[in-house]
Amino acid sequence: MTTTLLRTADELHARVRHGPRVVVMTMGALHEGHATLVRTARGIAGPDGEVVVTVFVNPLQFGKGEDLDRYPRTLEADLKIAEQAGADVVFAPAVDEVYPGGEPQVRISAGPMGERLEGASRPGHFDGMLTVVAKLLHLTRPDVALYGQKDAQQLALIRRMVRDLNFGVEIVGVPTVREEDGLALSSRNRYLSPKERRTALALSQALFAGRDRHAAQEALRARAREVPATRARAEALSAIGESRAAADTHAVAKAVPGAAAAVRAAARLVLDEAARLDPPLELDYLALVDPSDFTEITELADEFTGEAVLAVAARVGTTRLIDNVTLTFGAAS
Repeated sequence: MTTTLLRTADELHARVRHGPRVVVMTMGALHEGHATLVRTARGIAGPDGEVVVTVFVNPLQFGKGEDLDRYPRTLEADLKIAEQAGADVVFAPAVDEVYPGGEPQVRISAGPMGERLEGASRPGHFDGMLTVVAKLLHLTRPDVALYGQKDAQQLALIRRMVRDLNFGVEIVGVPTVREEDGLALSSRNRYLSPKERRTALALSQALFAGRDRHAAQEALRARAREVPATRARAEALSAIGESRAAADTHAVAKAVPGAAAAVRAAARLVLDEAARLDPPLELDYLALVDPSDFTEITELADEFTGEAVLAVAARVGTTRLIDNVTLTFGAAS
């Protein structure tokens, strides 16, 4: 398969379509995470469909002092990766193709969800992101569009925009791709020195620590449901000298409250240790949120059930990185 490079929407619209068009939106500097998105798109499109990879570094979503100018632009290498992964087209428009007449006067507002976490750290970022996603959806006219779950808040906002504004496109999230050591793949990883990369591993390690603590808490929750009156049982076990079993039963009884706090504490411990490394990790935020609106799951919400996102953002040297994992509270009934 030979991948075609197109620069204008007119060229893309002129292509004859026989099956669904599936789009993967990127800012270039493609890596294995993007390749996974493209391969997934190829499977959805099937042999008769068309996979389009967009490559566009969007100036609207870079704030003052951010890395727009040094953001890697590697179109030739991107074409090879896209081709190997099964893309039919790479759509790499110029800025004036996407924004004819300059920056748009009318933009998409991300609303309250766009002001939290990443939005609080990068004001206006999500407005710029949604504006370009809306424009690229119109320019490419896909049936399906794929986005990585590493950018969980971005994915949630795109889904919300598509639902709220009645876009006729299906949005599919694809799981985060990681290096063997756990670091989430990102185009910004190339900025890290070897020492900075070692420090950056704390992001995924913190999330995994929170995930492990969550799994332990959920197992104890399940046992607490199976064994009623755990405190009374613990007292009875103590009376007959079964100290280890009594301690275990006390743990079951105490595990249900504070589950969210325990997850945060386990992750925070790893991040606090990383803050003392050379070079140090500078934490931006650690949050456990409801993925429907990215509001924090508070300490008073220990009866929360359903999916939650444990998200982290931090800077190592001059490079800012994000990562997240999805947890499910109260899976068993």
